[in-house]
Formats: sequence, structure tokens, C-alpha cells
Amino acid sequence: MAPRRDREPTPQHPGHGPAVELRAVRRTYGRGEGAVQALRGVDLALPRGSFTAVMGPSGSGKSTFLQCAAGLDRPGAGQVLLGGQEITGLNEDRLTKLRRTRVGFVFQSFNLLPSLTVLQNVLLPQRLAGQRQDRQRARDLLAEVGLDGYGGRRPGQLSGGQQQRVAIARALINRPEVVFADEPTGALDTRTAHDVLALLRRAVDALGATVVMVTHDPVAASRADRVLFLADGRLAGELAHPDPGTVADRMTALTAAHDGRFAGAPA
Repeated sequence: MAPRRDREPTPQHPGHGPAVELRAVRRTYGRGEGAVQALRGVDLALPRGSFTAVMGPSGSGKSTFLQCAAGLDRPGAGQVLLGGQEITGLNEDRLTKLRRTRVGFVFQSFNLLPSLTVLQNVLLPQRLAGQRQDRQRARDLLAEVGLDGYGGRRPGQLSGGQQQRVAIARALINRPEVVFADEPTGALDTRTAHDVLALLRRAVDALGATVVMVTHDPVAASRADRVLFLADGRLAGELAHPDPGTVADRMTALTAAHDGRFAGAPA
């Protein structure tokens, strides 16, 4: 396979090794008999400049995985490394600074501030990080996501798909090492979801970002380089070069196994 020629270097975050690494990560909620083990010793490494989808049945630990990997939640045991730096031991101030400068987020609910303009929403991570607000880069990103000239509008004046495009531009404003996306197409129609996934794919191929996306949609997952499957808080396999049919079959089997275990549990 010929090397891609459209990828730009990312000198802001030089280095080698995985973009994200989890080492024996565990996370438990609650105590005693009511405790829920959301993650049970997850080990994985995600390469730089890759697009990884994470899937699993309901309750498999997908959201907890994303929150721990992104530094939004602290594991009870194990280590999380971002670009080779361990983040599990950072205090809250340093962790907040890291998230604002080295990580981008895209959520199903968009999380735009309705009182701010589109341009101000895109610039918000730089404002929160105390950085100079690069208005030209924000305008360029809005043009990149198909919203050239929309900077003065409010989120309430945009469609759901347009709001998600704003969220992607906001996630990329600081040239993050990793973009974490939590069900980014869950609230979108099929055509708009296709466009949003193409933008995330371009962030990887053209901008050198690393994208980690939790999704329930086999079609969305097929846009990734590989799919990681979680079940009962553990890694349950992976699939390289995924296609929608194979992903759907894997998910059907995992869900059936998951439902069978719980059906056999005592009431």
C-alpha cells in the first residue's frame, strides 16, 4: 500500500510510541455487594495517527473506558498514558490543563454554549486554556467542516448536523494529540452522520490526529482503522480493516453472550 501523501506533521506534540496507553486499568463504582466493575484490567495501546472505534453491549464499559482514557475519570487501579506521559497521578489542575491543551472532545449532545456565537464556541478551548485566541484558525476550521460564514450565528440557529460540525472544529482548535468522540453520530440522520465521520477520518488522514470513538453503529465503526470490542469490562477482541457486516456479526455474538450470562444469573 502506498503511503498517504496528505498527512501533515504535528510538531506541537513530537514523540514516539502510542498516543494512548492503558495498563491494567480497573474502575469500580460503589462498594460491597452493589459494586459494579466497569473495567476489569484493560491493557491496550492506540497508535498515533490512527482511528479506533470502541464497541460493546450495553454495560460493557465503553463510556468508562473513554472517560478514563481521556482523563475525565480516574481509574481505581492501573495506569493511563497520553503521549507517553502518565496522567493517572496528575492533580486536578494539571489534568485540566492537559485536557484543554492536548485533548479534543466530541459528544453526542454537542455541548455547545447557546449564549456564544459559533466562532466563540470554536475558540472556547483556547480561551479556557488562557491562550491567544486564533480567530483565523477558527475560521479556517469552520470552512474545513463546511460552515464558512457561519461564525456569527448561535448554535440554536443551526441544525443538529451543523452543531456537530462546530463541535468537531472546536475539538481541533488546539491541534490535539487525541480526539475522543462519544457517540458523535448518535443523534444524526444517516447522510449527516456520513459527513461527520468523513470529517473525523480527515482529522486522522490529513491532520495526523488520533481519534478514539465510542459507537454502537457498525457503519460508523467501519470508518475506523480498527474496532476494539469490550464485554463485561474486558477487551473481547478486535477487528482490523472493519466492514459493517463483520462488525455487526461480532456485535450480535457479543450481545447474545452478554444477555445469556445475565439471563442465567440468580434473581
